[in-house]
Amino acid sequence: MASNNKNNAIHSVMYNKKYEAEELNIGFVGNPNSGKTTLFNAYTGARLKVANWPGVTVEKKEGAFKYHNHIYKLVDLPGIYSLTSYSIEEKVSRQYILSDDVDVIVDVADASNLERNLYLTLQLIEMGKPVVLALNMMDIVEERGMEIDLHRLPEMLGIPVIPVCARKKTGLNILMHAVSHHREVEPKSDYVVVYSNLIEDKIKKITARLLKKYPNLHNPRFYAIKLLEKDSEITSTCTVDVSDIVDKSYETEIINRKYDFIEEIIEEVLVNKQEKTEMTDRVDRILTHKILGIPIFLGVMGLVFFLTFTLGDGIKGILEGWLESFSAWAEEGLVAMNTGPIIISLIIDGIIGGVGTILTFLPNIAFLFLCLAFLEDSGYMARVTYVMNGIMNKIGLSGRAFIPMLLGFGCTVPAIMATRTLENDRDRRKVILITPFMSCSAKIPIYVLLSSLFFGKFASLAALSMYVIGMAAGLLTAFVSTKIENKADKSPAVNQLLIELPEYKTPNAYSILVYVWENVKEYLSKAGTTIFLASVVLWFILRFGTIGYVEDMSLSFGAAIGRVLAPVLKPAGLGFWQIGLSLIAGLAAKEVVVSSMGILFGIVNIESASGLGAMLQTLGNMGFGALNAYSMMIFVLFYTPCVAALAVIAKELKSAKWTALVFLFQLVFAWVASVLVYQIGGLLI
Repeated sequence: MASNNKNNAIHSVMYNKKYEAEELNIGFVGNPNSGKTTLFNAYTGARLKVANWPGVTVEKKEGAFKYHNHIYKLVDLPGIYSLTSYSIEEKVSRQYILSDDVDVIVDVADASNLERNLYLTLQLIEMGKPVVLALNMMDIVEERGMEIDLHRLPEMLGIPVIPVCARKKTGLNILMHAVSHHREVEPKSDYVVVYSNLIEDKIKKITARLLKKYPNLHNPRFYAIKLLEKDSEITSTCTVDVSDIVDKSYETEIINRKYDFIEEIIEEVLVNKQEKTEMTDRVDRILTHKILGIPIFLGVMGLVFFLTFTLGDGIKGILEGWLESFSAWAEEGLVAMNTGPIIISLIIDGIIGGVGTILTFLPNIAFLFLCLAFLEDSGYMARVTYVMNGIMNKIGLSGRAFIPMLLGFGCTVPAIMATRTLENDRDRRKVILITPFMSCSAKIPIYVLLSSLFFGKFASLAALSMYVIGMAAGLLTAFVSTKIENKADKSPAVNQLLIELPEYKTPNAYSILVYVWENVKEYLSKAGTTIFLASVVLWFILRFGTIGYVEDMSLSFGAAIGRVLAPVLKPAGLGFWQIGLSLIAGLAAKEVVVSSMGILFGIVNIESASGLGAMLQTLGNMGFGALNAYSMMIFVLFYTPCVAALAVIAKELKSAKWTALVFLFQLVFAWVASVLVYQIGGLLI
């Protein structure tokens, strides 16, 4: 493959910028771990438009770039193994490909796992749209001493086959050149797979009947095959009566013939075929061991949080110094301008104190996402799902259900959206119920603050325990829920996991940086909007009471609200009006709990060494110790997720009743758990 590092003809552009040029819509589709998103990012960078597909909550990413005189709009379709249309993602991908919205399909395949990827390729070809096969990860193929016959493969498939390497950005121009030319070629390769005489005869009869009723149908063979498979979606939308032809489902025979043809292809085009490398086998024997796998995963996550604390805190100290200097400079400037004390308090205590405190935790957040991106891109996270499959099966779910739980460590919102990969609503509701128990990145500032204050050198261990407890509680809740369901349903659905374990590979620095930047940008956006507004609102209810503006916050409206909650939270060791009010503020965004505590306890720059010392002394004088702190961490771990997450839950479940049940369940669970921790801990200590 010729090197093509210089892609001078390709220029990424902002998606919403308009050009007077021909527009070409390209759908990127491929198996998970095929490098599809890396290739998509190579063309578009971080210039993306993210939204949901109309009518469903499956996320789509769009980007655009200019190639010669054309504007190419790319749509990154969900990573799928087939177009069988079991999951929402498969349905969305298939509906988009069948629509008039796409001109060319770019099928991104992992060249090092060609046999597995070709099944989706054959399905795409049968859909009758122009398809270009992008053989990605050719560098891995070369490293293994393998060769792919790039002349015979396109002959057998009947479509262009372009070798690329998304990580090294090679082959990009050639791929787009093929896309540009192939869009004008009428596909003739939907007959690439020839089935048995019986099935071909039935396809011919169904095709004739379809064309009689739908004369403009451009891909009748695809619809005929799907009717033979008794595909539920096609059967319900196609009104042609084929009951005299389709006497049973021929799905198994059709699938087997496809795999037979794939074997023929591999025999002809793949030279020096090898199994997994010995290194991968040796590593997998340990990492996916049925006994050692889970302890190793916990150890890896422990290392992640050790790095998050140690490295993140080093940079955090620098930001704290800058914030403290900026706050002092701003206050001096406001005083010099004869600004009123109320406005000074609003800006310094409310805005700078609230938003600034959250910004200082940015290094911890960035390091967490960096570690998670590294683990994902290296291929390890797929192993975690595989290792957890046994446990998930015992609680009535497949290992696939663990994927949203893993995503919950980053953010609850995309984690809940990821439940769309589950095949039935019952499992989706169950996973949506427990996913918020995973410690999202928004909870890290709270863990960092409380563990740093009260647990010293064991701070990272205290924070890690939140992740372990959250996961254990989620699994236990799912188990109990399954037991209850099984009493009502004597024949519950059996959940199986189909997941590919990708080869271990060196993580791509560019993809990791894009991933980290997107999450950091979202965090900064939240700090500039939700947290900013929450800080201002909190300042107002703490500085005004029945007598107007008050210096003493204990006379404010906020204090009155907190005092109502204090008796309820007292059994959990959180019976302080400041704590109650900060937890209410955390409903807007969990990060707000930390900034709220700084404001409520009247501590400027709570994140600085002096601020932490003042906070520790203030809490100690109130009788708030390590046990109270751990109880609060437990409450934060379990209680109702932020407003954004609740909105997504409502959209996913499409039920106000279920959303309310989720809200109440998590609130009650948090109270009970924190009460148990505080009361039992009090007896033991």
